[in-house]
Amino acid sequence: MLDTGPPRRLESYLDGAWRAGQGEGRPLANAATGAPHARVGAEGLDLAAALAWGRAAGGTALRRHTIHERALMLKAIGLKLMEQKEDFYVESFATGATRADGWIDIEGGIGTMLTYASRARRELPNARIIPEGAVEPLSTDATFSAQHILTPLTGVAVHINAFNFPVWGMLEKIAPALIAGMPCLVKPASQTAYLTELVVRRILEMDILPDGALQLLCGAAGDLLDHVDGQDVVTFTGSAATGRSLRARPAILDNSVRFTMEADSLNAAILGPDAGPDTPEFDLFVKECAREMTAKAGQKCTAIRRILVPAAHEDALVAALSARLAKTPVGLPDDEAVRMGALVSLNDRDGVRARIAEIAAEAEVVGGAPSDVALVSGDAEAGAFLNPVLLRCADPLSAEAPHAVEAFGPVATVMPYADTGEAVALARKGRGSLVSSLFTDDPGVAEDIVLGLAPFHGRVMIGNRDSAKSSTGHGAPLAPLVHGGPGRAGGGEELGGMRGVKHFMQRTAVQGTPRLLTPVTRQWSEGAATRTDDHPFRKSLAELRLGDQLTAGPREITRADVEHFAAFTGDTFYAHMDSAAAAANPFFDDRVAHGYLIVSFAAGMFVQPDPGPVLANYGVDDLRFLAPVYFGDSLTVRLTCKQIDPREGAVYGEVRWDARITNQTDEVVAQYDVLTMVAKEWPLAAE
Repeated sequence: MLDTGPPRRLESYLDGAWRAGQGEGRPLANAATGAPHARVGAEGLDLAAALAWGRAAGGTALRRHTIHERALMLKAIGLKLMEQKEDFYVESFATGATRADGWIDIEGGIGTMLTYASRARRELPNARIIPEGAVEPLSTDATFSAQHILTPLTGVAVHINAFNFPVWGMLEKIAPALIAGMPCLVKPASQTAYLTELVVRRILEMDILPDGALQLLCGAAGDLLDHVDGQDVVTFTGSAATGRSLRARPAILDNSVRFTMEADSLNAAILGPDAGPDTPEFDLFVKECAREMTAKAGQKCTAIRRILVPAAHEDALVAALSARLAKTPVGLPDDEAVRMGALVSLNDRDGVRARIAEIAAEAEVVGGAPSDVALVSGDAEAGAFLNPVLLRCADPLSAEAPHAVEAFGPVATVMPYADTGEAVALARKGRGSLVSSLFTDDPGVAEDIVLGLAPFHGRVMIGNRDSAKSSTGHGAPLAPLVHGGPGRAGGGEELGGMRGVKHFMQRTAVQGTPRLLTPVTRQWSEGAATRTDDHPFRKSLAELRLGDQLTAGPREITRADVEHFAAFTGDTFYAHMDSAAAAANPFFDDRVAHGYLIVSFAAGMFVQPDPGPVLANYGVDDLRFLAPVYFGDSLTVRLTCKQIDPREGAVYGEVRWDARITNQTDEVVAQYDVLTMVAKEWPLAAE
């Protein structure tokens, strides 16, 4: 943990160049040793010019790329960052984080970026826009319809991040924004900006992102938010007081700038009434509470702050958790014997001690000493060290401080409850949280408490013996899941898989004739132009066009067809085999053909059997059987190319086909989408 050489002056990357603010900058200390580590400041930098450059250069360049191309940029960046992770771990020690803490921040952040890159290529079209939902017919003659589309906002995504996750906090925000096609300006918290700056330098050195796609501001935000407009997005992670002041800036209010806030959160962990000291759930609960109190020295927005336990198990829980916390080795974060490192600064440590005193006005300290620190390595005076501190509040229903004061460190308060309704009431006294967890093996308890918690939480985790080995835990935000919470937690929402990408896009309802909608939305719909020349299955992606169509049939459905299908598949459901029983069914007049028989016959009518560009069928979406098919009915299938999605870096793409099956009276009996993989060129080029 020795800091060698003079502290480096952090720079900002703005308007196409690395720039130092005026003056020497504010000193930043190594959290664990107190030694000078860096200097930071952004005075005199032209932030209006930075936003303008991001919009003009970064946004324009990103929007020229498809979603898959942007995702592949992030994949390349993520893989290269993973190769350099050891450099980031060394710098991370200065933040007070142990290697285990750094893993969450560094590899967790890179992993989140890679997850977004992968899911975007799997779940979103390889296009510049995202059509959303089904086409809405607005006329009976298919001449007027509408569809929602998502397009990238043309501004800059300004990300104002907290000190506790200088890598993850940046990467989890820029990943969905860049995939959406929006350039980013990252403003990390000054105290740990040196780690963010190192990662941004490495990203820019890769020369993968277009100019202007990623900017960095190290130091105070200054007048940055005075220059945002209605196409910009601001995301903020930090205290509720700071978030409220930023959200109230005139430019944000006047321009209705999208503002996402993740703020204070007094997260709860609840021990179910069934989870007594003799159960696996009790042991898991103790372990989870201790882990969440000590990981990152408790400086996590998702850390457990309130521990709710059945009154009958309170003493046992306090004894078990206090004993476990007392065994936590505290010291220098690069010491392999250490489990908990330092808080991010001496000021933060002093602030946590002050908050403990506020809570202690309505609670008692039952584990750990807020002032005396026992270390296995390091200097208690120079480093921002603090023991894990456990409090107990005897009357949590009437108390206020334990539900209102967040000690942002290794601190939690135990609170007894009488029944599940009281447990929910206590959790709700946090006035909105990012996450709460429940440890129970009782389905009834899970239902009562989770449904009671859900309106007040962004995420609820249920822990029990079955998920003990696979669970990611109470405090882990995951890329596919929403991260955020209502009320006190900020009312914002991040992550959530591809939902997070859509936060940086504008939803627009486009109305018009289908013939003109199709080139806009890149999806064929009823009433749009069609082409009926060659068999669509004989066309590669280079030849295939939206609206290419084939009509095949008719084919008569016979009793022999249905009975053969029933015998061959084993599907002898009465509606297919028994006339009287079928007629008694409110939906049928007589025996009917199997739905899957109808779909199978349709495939037999439209498939071109010779080897060709269609490489495989990989699924069917939105299959609906709309009318019964009786013996003697004649079926016709119409297949239309609905959507073409070339896969980046592959010799094929996905094609979605609209399949419509009608009977002899032109009544639609089945409707669905067929999904195929089609070669970009045919024959395939030899490897």
